[in-house]
Amino acid sequence: MKLGVNIDHIATLRNARGGVEPSIVEAAKIALSEDILALTMHLREDRRHIKDDDLYNVKKLGAKINLEMACTKEIQEIALDLVPYSVCLVPERRQEVTTEGGLDVSSQKEFIKEYIKPFKQKGILVSLFIDADIEQIEAASYVGADYIELHTGSFANAFLKGDYKTEFDKLKTGAKHAQSLGLKVNAGHGLNYENVYLMHEIDGLCELNIGHSIISRAVFDGLKTAIAEMLKLVK
Repeated sequence: MKLGVNIDHIATLRNARGGVEPSIVEAAKIALSEDILALTMHLREDRRHIKDDDLYNVKKLGAKINLEMACTKEIQEIALDLVPYSVCLVPERRQEVTTEGGLDVSSQKEFIKEYIKPFKQKGILVSLFIDADIEQIEAASYVGADYIELHTGSFANAFLKGDYKTEFDKLKTGAKHAQSLGLKVNAGHGLNYENVYLMHEIDGLCELNIGHSIISRAVFDGLKTAIAEMLKLVK
């Protein structure tokens, strides 16, 4: 498995004061000094953390960017101009604190199938952030996604309560079914230093995208140390 580091909350902290510190570029440089696959950055419609300039400044470092984004025309145009390594389509609601639940692909299959065509034409990998639901997985295959990213939030919440088998089994079953359809499988949301070891029990996972837990640990231990520790657990 590879590690993708989400640096959104470096920008959250910066935006709390409206200044330039802490620097997204410096955070990206530290992350890129480790053996990670990509930097995940979510350009939300309301720009609550990552700003447009952040994407381009990080891209100048030669970074592989996994751009999380809602299925809107505005963000699509930015993504096509940026040409990130990959895009991950996620649901987005203005009132949510963080992404809650997976994208409903099955109810908008034709729209998403057309929406992702320009990305594929530019050689941008397409991932869909979905729940481990058979209907959603089959819809992801139908629209032509390269990857799915399994939403691990329900598993993470169950892990905290000490009874996670049901949610974990859903992830394992979902991953296996997705792979049988030719989809590559990533996972993310709520993964931390306590529960990430279980991801090794899900056969064939390509990448884990982790942000909040790493940034939280970095407050106390420093970003380089926090990433290195998570990388060791993922490997």
